[in-house]
Amino acid sequence: MDLTTEYLGLSLRNPLIASASPLTGTLDGLRRLEDAGAAAVVLPSLFEEEIEAEAAARERLDALGAGFAEADGFFPRASLPTAGPPHQLRLIERARAALGIPLIASLNGTTDAGWTSYARLAEQAGAQAIELNTYFPPLDPALDGAAVEQRHVDVLTAVKRAVRIPVAIKLGAGFSAPGAMIRRLDAAGADGVVLFNRFYQADIDLVTLRPWWHPSLSGKTEIRPGLLWISTLAGTLRAAIAASSGVETAEEVVKYLLVGADVVMSTSALLRHGPEHLRALLEGLARWGDARGFTSVADLRGRMSRARSGWPAAGARGDYIGVLHGYMGDR
Repeated sequence: MDLTTEYLGLSLRNPLIASASPLTGTLDGLRRLEDAGAAAVVLPSLFEEEIEAEAAARERLDALGAGFAEADGFFPRASLPTAGPPHQLRLIERARAALGIPLIASLNGTTDAGWTSYARLAEQAGAQAIELNTYFPPLDPALDGAAVEQRHVDVLTAVKRAVRIPVAIKLGAGFSAPGAMIRRLDAAGADGVVLFNRFYQADIDLVTLRPWWHPSLSGKTEIRPGLLWISTLAGTLRAAIAASSGVETAEEVVKYLLVGADVVMSTSALLRHGPEHLRALLEGLARWGDARGFTSVADLRGRMSRARSGWPAAGARGDYIGVLHGYMGDR
């Protein structure tokens, strides 16, 4: 089966992308992912807060040394934090020279200036696309849903104006009307949408009586919101669709493609099993398609989307009622 596809205008050898994780944060990890079959990689996010903290640290050290001729002896210039995000940019530059697959830079900003300036830096360093990793928790009760949605549109619009490379936006599933929100972003010029982001939420440490955050890896049942909304939107958007969350085996890859995803991203399974797990995913996808007579990924993509009558348009509520009535409990 021909596994080639396209995403964000980039030609890919297959539909599997390694999304941002510690594996994509080093050149060695990136090489292992490419060797195992990743068609593209998303680099770890540039976080505006981290970059600003680094710049502030340099300013404080410069201020401490001001007026002292011996200051360079205490704070050698090479040891000082440098302005901007040098580590991430160097990784982009080195990876672009060393790898033969596309590099997607992930950004997580807080201000328009942060989003746009770091997008430009990533583009200049050699990133072939940008992924906006948006995180705007509406914790202020005075902040309504319309304001949160508009903020996403504003960020996308600002970054699109700042760079010439394709821009995708990664979203959580917590909008009151995800379909309408995604259509707004599509109309605003998004080249791709990544569905869905997993936001880590706080628990409570009962010993210290403090909130704490512990990242958890996704499981295969987490594909369900993505299946629903990708099946609903596939064939109706100009933007490409990337499926994210819950990819553990080739079965999840197949399901995402059947409902209409252009590509499938994986993080948790690769952290559990290592980059080489990509080979199992690709082999399973090809084996499944060959056994059913599909000649290419394009041939099976969207077979179960709503646009192609593969997903019931009006049956969702009836299915919900049937599931509830049909559950008999453990026997």
